[in-house]
Amino acid sequence: MIIADRETVLKTPELADVMRRIVGSKNVLSTLEDRICYSCDGSKQQYLPDIVAQPCTTQQVSKILCFAHEHNIPVYPRGAGSGLTGGAVPVMGGIVLDFSRMNRIMEIMPEDLTATVEPGVVTQTLQNEVARYKLFYPPDPASAAFSTIGGNVAECSGGITGLKYGVTRDYILALEIVLADGSVIHTGRKTLKSVTGYDLTRLFVGSEGTLGVFTKITVKLIPLPETVETLLAFFQTPADAIKTASQIVANNLLPRALEFIDKSSIDCIKAYNRAFKIPAETNAILLIDVDGRASSVTTESSLIEKIVVENHALEVTTAKNSQERNALWEVRRAISPALYNIAPFKINEDICVPRSQILEILERIADINERYPLLKVANFGHVGDGNIHVNVMYKDGKSQRAMAEGMIDEILHATVELGGTISGEHGIGNVKSAFVPLEIPPQELQIMRNIKQLLDPKGILNPAKIFTQTNNKQPLQ
Repeated sequence: MIIADRETVLKTPELADVMRRIVGSKNVLSTLEDRICYSCDGSKQQYLPDIVAQPCTTQQVSKILCFAHEHNIPVYPRGAGSGLTGGAVPVMGGIVLDFSRMNRIMEIMPEDLTATVEPGVVTQTLQNEVARYKLFYPPDPASAAFSTIGGNVAECSGGITGLKYGVTRDYILALEIVLADGSVIHTGRKTLKSVTGYDLTRLFVGSEGTLGVFTKITVKLIPLPETVETLLAFFQTPADAIKTASQIVANNLLPRALEFIDKSSIDCIKAYNRAFKIPAETNAILLIDVDGRASSVTTESSLIEKIVVENHALEVTTAKNSQERNALWEVRRAISPALYNIAPFKINEDICVPRSQILEILERIADINERYPLLKVANFGHVGDGNIHVNVMYKDGKSQRAMAEGMIDEILHATVELGGTISGEHGIGNVKSAFVPLEIPPQELQIMRNIKQLLDPKGILNPAKIFTQTNNKQPLQ
């Protein structure tokens, strides 16, 4: 696979002139200050792009890729830059495609239960708009208030509703995609069923911008649940909380959300906001959403509360209205910023194991942590579908970084040993690329490389992502 030789690529002024002819002067960012703004994403890496282009149409995207393909210039599609695995960082320079101007909801078809959007539409904007038709777009990543549909599709984002409703791939019906050479293809149909030929749509969902660039996305919608009820349960031991979660599902109850919060995260929440009322003996929390028709929600909530009490919950709080519900969810939302009370640096993993192995992986993480006494671990996440966010916190960015990475290595090995995956929803990017062979056997990995070679023979689309490659450009200091 060819990776562009950075010495032969057009210099920024020449590249800027070409981009201006394609997308217009106001849609090209070439100053150092502007390019620095596009040098990083949620992974906090920094690599400077040569140019940033903000296309407004599929035709413009096609022309940019045709030019880049001809001149071997790397191209990095970018949504909101909120990804945590380096999916949007331009590690080899080249062109960043910023899709913030392609942000139209093109149509909502209530009778067909579909909507078609451009990639720059913010997830929560779509959710709010379809709610006006009493419809629901379920994928709900924590970043929904600012992440974009295009980025969600590229990473196959999950979120808190995954247990009941699935993840992004389960709601993508059709895609318009610009390939590496600038050609435009259409996959899938705007129908809820289609089994004609290979499922190319699912191939592209989760491909992290390495196979093609999305310019139109048709999503499936479902009826908006009539009501949502939230319960917050406090436990003295993680084992009681995990047992409760398992029993809820085993009793044929499927909550909209089933979230777990461990002791380290709870301590952070207490320090972050002392207004949160958490019993002193609490070492684990479950946050549970139940949705549907009002009558069924009342019944299910009562059954869940009964299971919670039987498993020795210290206390159970039920929200009586949307204001109280939002207050309960503030406990969950406070975790990420609160973690910095432990240490100024963290590595955030999103491992996922079979639900039956959740307690085992938490115990293994605790055992691993004992070998790294200078580090602190906080675990929280979507216990209903086995997706745990493991946060390894450290205080010294230089001396303890390698130690933290060594701990992550052990955690990922343990995860795969238990039948799990190294990434439940964040993707691979370049942060986890070295660990891919840990999970995917050589033959399957070669098939993936062959697909990449077929669709992007020059390797210009988001190079150095997913597959481990040599990177000849140094990050910004």
